Amino acid sequence: MSIATPVTEEDEKGTSIFDLDLDLAPLPTYKAASTTSVDFDGLLDPPLLLHEDLAQGCGGQLWPAGMMLASYLLRERGDEIRAAESIIELGAGGGLVGLAIALGLEPSCPIHLTDQLPMLSLMKRNITLNLSLTASVIPSIYDWGSPIPSRLPTQPDILLAADCVYFEPAFPLLLQTLRDLIGPKTTCYFCFKKRRRADLGFVKEMKKAFSVEEVIEPGAVGERWRRESVFLCVLTFPAAEEM
Repeated sequence: MSIATPVTEEDEKGTSIFDLDLDLAPLPTYKAASTTSVDFDGLLDPPLLLHEDLAQGCGGQLWPAGMMLASYLLRERGDEIRAAESIIELGAGGGLVGLAIALGLEPSCPIHLTDQLPMLSLMKRNITLNLSLTASVIPSIYDWGSPIPSRLPTQPDILLAADCVYFEPAFPLLLQTLRDLIGPKTTCYFCFKKRRRADLGFVKEMKKAFSVEEVIEPGAVGERWRRESVFLCVLTFPAAEEM
C-alpha cells in the first residue's frame, strides 16, 4: 500500500521532493519513432499500444513520470477512477496515462486527454491503435493559462498531470491552469521528475496554492522511482484554514 504524507517545511531543507540539488539531471535517450506495447508489469492485459514520435515535440515520447503515475493508478486507485464522473489529463503528450487507465480500469465517464495542437494527431493515433477506447477517450487542445475549453468538464473529479514540470517559462501558465481546474471535489495526481533547481520554485508555489501530499511507494517500486528522482503528489483544494 502506498502512503500519502503531507509536505512540511522540513521537506524544504533537503529531503523528499524539495531536495532539488541538481541544476540539470540527465535526460533519457531520445528514441526513433516507433509503436510500443506497454503492460505495466502485467497490470494491463491486453497491453496498451502506444506510438512514440518526437517530430512534434518532446511530449511524443514515454517519460518516467507518466509510467509511474499510470502504474500507481492501476494498482492503487481503481475504485476511485471507476467512480469518477469526470477525468482530465493535462499535458498528455501521446496519452499514456489516460489511455492506460481507460484500458485497465474502464471508468464510467469519458477521459479527456489534453495538450497543445502539435500533440493532437498523436493523441488521436494512439486512441485508434487501441480500438476499444475510441468511444471512451476524447482528445482536446488545451493551452495552459487559457480559458477552459467548452468541451471539457470544469473542476473535474480527477485531474492527471505527468511530467508537466520541464519548461520553466510555462510554470506560471501551468499553475494558473491547475488553479482553474482544481475545485473542492477535485483530486489531482501530479507526478514529475526533478531536473532543475527552478523546479523547487514551482513546487513551492504549488504548495502555496493547494494542499499537497507526497505519495510514498514502498519496497522495490518506491526505491526504483526514488533512484530516478520521480515524485508523485496529490493536490487538493486548500482547506479554509490554509487559504
